[in-house]
Amino acid sequence: MNAIEVKNLYKVFGPRPFAAIDMLARGKSRDDVQRETGALPAVIDVSFTIPAGETFVVMGLSGSGKSTLVRCLNLLHTPTAGSVSVFGSDIRALASKDLRSLRSQRMSMVFQHFGLFPHRTVLQNTEWGLEVRKVPAAQRRESAQRALEIVGLAGWEASYPSELSGGMQQRVGLARALATDADILLMDEAFSALDPLIRAEMQELLIGLQQDLEKTIVFVTHDLNEAMLLGDRIAIMKAGRVVQIGTTEEILQNPADDYVQSFVQNVDRSRVLTARAVMEEPIAKILLREGPQAALRRMREYQTSGLLVVDKHRRLIGTTFDDDVVAAIRHGEHSLDSIVSSDVITVGPDTPLADCLIPSAESRLPLAVVEDGKLLGIIPRVTLLTALASDSSSGNGDHASDAPEAAQPTEVRS
Repeated sequence: MNAIEVKNLYKVFGPRPFAAIDMLARGKSRDDVQRETGALPAVIDVSFTIPAGETFVVMGLSGSGKSTLVRCLNLLHTPTAGSVSVFGSDIRALASKDLRSLRSQRMSMVFQHFGLFPHRTVLQNTEWGLEVRKVPAAQRRESAQRALEIVGLAGWEASYPSELSGGMQQRVGLARALATDADILLMDEAFSALDPLIRAEMQELLIGLQQDLEKTIVFVTHDLNEAMLLGDRIAIMKAGRVVQIGTTEEILQNPADDYVQSFVQNVDRSRVLTARAVMEEPIAKILLREGPQAALRRMREYQTSGLLVVDKHRRLIGTTFDDDVVAAIRHGEHSLDSIVSSDVITVGPDTPLADCLIPSAESRLPLAVVEDGKLLGIIPRVTLLTALASDSSSGNGDHASDAPEAAQPTEVRS
């Protein structure tokens, strides 16, 4: 089920908002609209859908409209036009009581500047959302305690915000959101005020929490590296509009325009792109039950001197090579069992490309991409080097220049 659906959303601040929308629809720029009407279109004709359990990152520079957009999702800003649906309900049509219930029970927000009450202890701050919902004291204390344990703050319940570091304060803010057990977390520049080391810790904490809790998270940031680290998908905004939505791989490989290209040109692709992004269908493979004669025909067909051997469930068994196959045929063998080597080099689908270089150099066959024992795909060395080539040409890495020396073994073509 989709957690959030946004359709043709506009938010215009200032006078004559509908005149501004009409001008935008007729192709006027945001600057022209602001100059002629005095209105500021902050969000312009934005549409997207977020499935339940996804981490959706909204990324853009200051003034791009990203924070305004996320505040429209819970009506902290009332949209000028368009619709926002949460789990199938148009929130603009909700009665005030139902909207309050949505905000307190199904959506929680984590702010950049923590928003903690200085006169309340850590535990009391964490309980606050439940207190607003009039949850009984014992129940809310139990939920708050559990949330503090999740974010690593057990033992700090009686402390006050002034006694905590910035990172610890943000953990309290996150715990407060988690204590309500809301389905959706809205995180507006939640880590931007933290120093780099603490920010990295919070990013890793959020990744770990999401693996366990599978919340729907809308995360706002101006940092592309943070967006790519956290997001299942990323929406890039410019001047109120969403110019591209996609996975990290989609945005890196196919930037929608020059604006997006300018963002991604300095990204170290070897650390961001994964094996899954570049792997190909493994054509040169054979079922274990097929035998040496079938293996030899397959090698001739694909002009290769080696095959990946799999079972009927596509589990990778190992590899076999032409000299062993020919010897087995001469000896009258009808099975591949004795000529399959289980010493095969593999990587997982989420392995960064930088970490595929050495395994690729050491493998006689294209590098096998395996998950839970199953063969997902292969990465020929030329494909790997091609994927990394743009890093070398732009000065972002030296992997491709190192590759000829590292790749001395001759790879069997698949």
